[in-house]
Amino acid sequence: MAASHSELRWAVDDVPVSSVRSFAADYSEARDKFLAAARLAGATTFRYDNPTKGPRGESLSTDVARVGADDASKVVVAISSTHGVEGYCGSGFQVDWLATVGEAGLPADTAAVFVHAINPYGFAWTRRVTEEGNDLNRNYVDHSKPYPVNEGYLEIADFLIPPNLSEAGANAAEAKLAAYRKKVGDIAYFRAVSGGQYSHADGMFFGGGGPAWSNRTLHAIVDKFLKGRGDVSVIDFHTGLGPYGYGEPITHYDIDTPASRRVRAFWGESVTESKRGQTASQARDGLGHYGLNRVLREPETRLTMCTLEYGTFDRESGQKAFRADHWLHKYGDPLGKEAGPIRAAMRRQFYPDTDDWKEAVLFRGHQITRQAIAGMQHRAV
Repeated sequence: MAASHSELRWAVDDVPVSSVRSFAADYSEARDKFLAAARLAGATTFRYDNPTKGPRGESLSTDVARVGADDASKVVVAISSTHGVEGYCGSGFQVDWLATVGEAGLPADTAAVFVHAINPYGFAWTRRVTEEGNDLNRNYVDHSKPYPVNEGYLEIADFLIPPNLSEAGANAAEAKLAAYRKKVGDIAYFRAVSGGQYSHADGMFFGGGGPAWSNRTLHAIVDKFLKGRGDVSVIDFHTGLGPYGYGEPITHYDIDTPASRRVRAFWGESVTESKRGQTASQARDGLGHYGLNRVLREPETRLTMCTLEYGTFDRESGQKAFRADHWLHKYGDPLGKEAGPIRAAMRRQFYPDTDDWKEAVLFRGHQITRQAIAGMQHRAV
């Protein structure tokens, strides 16, 4: 059942306030809430239909809500679900902002473009990857050039997703991975696992095979809403790294460039820069950051972008859940009895369904968005 306006307008003394009710239980409810909040905000909405279906046969789409003047020279952008299942987080914030802030939070000549579920397949199926099996944040490479080679992944691919998940099979694979990790060290190990690879289409962190549907759709959205704007600030919502509930604004600009100075002017000392070694999230081939910076270029457009990464649980449990999900779709039955526990583990890892975590998401999301809007009003940097 679609969400109603009354279900979304929670207020104290008639003043709209943030609420954990902005979050949803699944993709379909998240989409319903997003569209209801967009109507409440007086937003114009646009739909991009995905060619696949959800686990219950439901239609899937990326939806865009635009608030503010069509010709505004400054645009703040919030993207949810780059990594599918992580969409619960960004969707909850998007719904909350539309329901409680909306156009009242936008200065003159400023608009908001909210991209809901850029990877609707991953959101609906409780996966990080797209329907093509792509990690979308490894897919924004130049596909006309040879793909980078991840030599480490080639060594351990068969052990990351072993065909046999029995206790004996899993233990044997873990022993091989532990031996490789001991040989190369933690940094090289995690680079091999998650740095991105373009050789195993059914493997983890795959970025090849051409631009994914979500990649092409985001570029279509950029062409329609962002090309030619003077200032664009993008906030890409993610989960899974860092302390529980903390939202870390991460950037990947080269050091001491105008963009690097802008992120500091926008988000202050809490921003972390991967090129300075300040964050666990590393600059990798195929990030959306690089894809957007290739098409929104200075001097025509000043793009100031961050990944807003919210911590959940430890990295090791995340890898375990992610590996099981890949096993399910490579060797198991995504609609079989083994799917339930695996999906539940993925959901828990990337969406802690607790009020305290959701409250932290909303507080930080509103703060980072306000700072982005304020930052675009000043052209000194």
